[in-house]
Amino acid sequence: MNIPPIVSPEAWQAARAQMLVKEKAHTRARDALAAERRRMPWTAVEKAYAFDGPMGRASLLDLFEGRRQLIVYRAFFEPGVFGWPEHACRGCSMVADQVAHLAHLNARDTTLAFVSRAPQPDIARLKARMGWAMPWYSLTDTFDADLGADEWHATNVFFRDGDRIFRTYVIDSRGDEAMGGTWNYLDITPLGRQEVWEDSPAGYPQTPPYKWWNWNDNYDAEAAPDPKWVEVSDAGEALFKTSEN
Repeated sequence: MNIPPIVSPEAWQAARAQMLVKEKAHTRARDALAAERRRMPWTAVEKAYAFDGPMGRASLLDLFEGRRQLIVYRAFFEPGVFGWPEHACRGCSMVADQVAHLAHLNARDTTLAFVSRAPQPDIARLKARMGWAMPWYSLTDTFDADLGADEWHATNVFFRDGDRIFRTYVIDSRGDEAMGGTWNYLDITPLGRQEVWEDSPAGYPQTPPYKWWNWNDNYDAEAAPDPKWVEVSDAGEALFKTSEN
């Protein structure tokens, strides 16, 4: 292994400061890309798709679970896939292993679901074995083929306006390797993180940053931010703003 130079702590800090300039530029570029994504046109989903779920037959509308945004990952767990029937595709399993606690997405009016062609008993067995908690449905029709995800994985995003459903974005190929974290999922949705610092179209829902964050078992218990958390997050936000200058 040809390792980098070994330097003093002062030289290391100087090198890190140079790298930080580039990292901050990358962060701002990523935020700008997400803002542009929120302004992309949508396309209506006119076909009535059907899925099998733990509670029986479900429509695409049912997959939203009453929320406005839906993220659907097409995973490969079915006959013919390497690992069947004990395991899903190794790549798709890596994605599933990285999914953050769903309560944080749900708190932003967003549902995440996985879909595959395996029957529900196999999906339930796999989820229990691997410790996965996301809703996972069985495909029954051409949903994946219509979205170009019948031969390769993809993460599709949908928005619900009443009973009308729109496809708003899709991430596939190497784009999927960044998925799993709450922020990356929210950044591909039409509403984004829904925080006031974001560049979003007028009228989009937005709340102060950090204030909505909560323990994953406490969202239902607190209708408003705890005063102590407001104090702590305000101090953190002030510090971050200072460090940007």
